[in-house]
Amino acid sequence: MRLRVEFTTEPFDLDEAPPHAVVARDVVTGAELDAVDVGPFGNTAEGDADQVLGAVAALLRESLQAGATRVSLQVNVIGETGPGEGDAT
Repeated sequence: MRLRVEFTTEPFDLDEAPPHAVVARDVVTGAELDAVDVGPFGNTAEGDADQVLGAVAALLRESLQAGATRVSLQVNVIGETGPGEGDAT
C-alpha cells in the first residue's frame, strides 16, 4: 500500500523557518520517501506505508520536542504496491 502524508507544524514564523519546521522537513527528506515536497505552509510526501508511518512517528516526536505546539497532518491511501513494484532494479 502507498500513502501520502500532508502536514504543517505550528506556530508559524513568516520571517524564517522555526526549529520545529526545520526538524519536520529534515525527517521527511531524510526518510526513504518518494515525491517529497516541502513548502512554507505545507509539506507532502509519498511512499510505502511502512516508510510513511515510520516517518510520521518520527516527525511527530521530533517536531514536538523542537517546540511545535501543533502538528496538523492528513494521511491518504493513494494505491497499492504489488510484489516487485516500486523496487529499484
